[in-house]
Amino acid sequence: MFMLMVANGLLATLLTIRGASLGFSDFTISVMQASYPLGALAGTALAPRLVENVGHIRAFSALASLVSIAAIVHLLTSDAISWSVMRLLGGFCYPGLYVITESWLNAKSENNMRAQVLSLYFIIQLAGPALGTAMVGFPDPTGNLLFGLVSILISLSIVPLLLSGNKAPEYAAPERMSVPVLYKVSPIAVIGIVLVSIGVAASYISLPLYALQNGFTTAQASGALVAALIAGAVVQYPVGWLSDHTDRRYVVIGLGVVTTLSSLWMAIDTSPSHIVYGFVLIAIGLYPAYSILTAHANDQLKLSQIVPASGTMVLLLNVGLLVGTMLGPNSISLFGGRGLPFLLAAIGIAVALFALIRRVQVAAPTDTGDVQVVGIIGTGQPGVLQAKTWVQEEESRTNPDSSQGFKA
Repeated sequence: MFMLMVANGLLATLLTIRGASLGFSDFTISVMQASYPLGALAGTALAPRLVENVGHIRAFSALASLVSIAAIVHLLTSDAISWSVMRLLGGFCYPGLYVITESWLNAKSENNMRAQVLSLYFIIQLAGPALGTAMVGFPDPTGNLLFGLVSILISLSIVPLLLSGNKAPEYAAPERMSVPVLYKVSPIAVIGIVLVSIGVAASYISLPLYALQNGFTTAQASGALVAALIAGAVVQYPVGWLSDHTDRRYVVIGLGVVTTLSSLWMAIDTSPSHIVYGFVLIAIGLYPAYSILTAHANDQLKLSQIVPASGTMVLLLNVGLLVGTMLGPNSISLFGGRGLPFLLAAIGIAVALFALIRRVQVAAPTDTGDVQVVGIIGTGQPGVLQAKTWVQEEESRTNPDSSQGFKA
């Protein structure tokens, strides 16, 4: 799983920077990168059926082989059309790889070890893309090393599964709640998740371009993004703890304000230090918000609704990632080169205002659970595994004799 995360993080940032060096326009880069979440929308829907039909091991091997091929094709061509097609293929395959890994972990983890497994899984979710992004700064005189490294990492990820002597777990495709039903339960979750995922995608894809435009080297741009990813990971638990002890919408408002102010600060002063600090503060404002919004929705759902609602929130996430990937690169050249921070500031304002309106209209729920910290970057179905685990733990409290692993 870690190798998949590293490869995905490396390829996403590498394609943006390499595309810019090849003379791709901002619009071309946005279309190419938007092919990934577009493919992910299809992959998220179809991958569970593939696993049901052919099994974990065969599905994983087939999908990993296709992703490895896609990485190599980037070496053989340098046109935007073929890169977009390969990005679409990667977007389709990666959700299947994550679904297989996550369901295997969930099925094989005993209840008394599940929290530890999830903690390790969360670390991998964030550390993998961060390490992959950092590797973009490695010396690569021929331009072939890093693409080849992506393919090697993906191919190596197949080996542990093929050599495993454990029987593959049973698998059932997750249910999904309709968007209108979820909106009736928690409007702020639906609107907020879409807005936040737009901001996450726009920042993750476009901040390196923004840094390059302002005089950063490739290594410096990737380093600044790594710092942002680390900051976004470090604040997840403190922000989650805070939201467990107050109305979560106050926390969402605060995160929106942080995103807005840090984005405007980066727009006003484009010195290198301000850009790096801006990267970090934007990540602090955006990255924890998805976990808080899903927790707020879960506070208002029945136990039987949590897993289906998690699947719907993944759909909303992918829609937002698609829109954000298109908007981010195209916004950079607007407003005298300050379009990207203005876009992120607008997203922060929208999130904060909507959360404030909902707080005025509706009182906070009296019975709330703990935040299940979720990584957005580089995961196939963020929140579904955590939701199933939380439901399993709740059911175990009411039925102490239940000790079987939850079947994904």
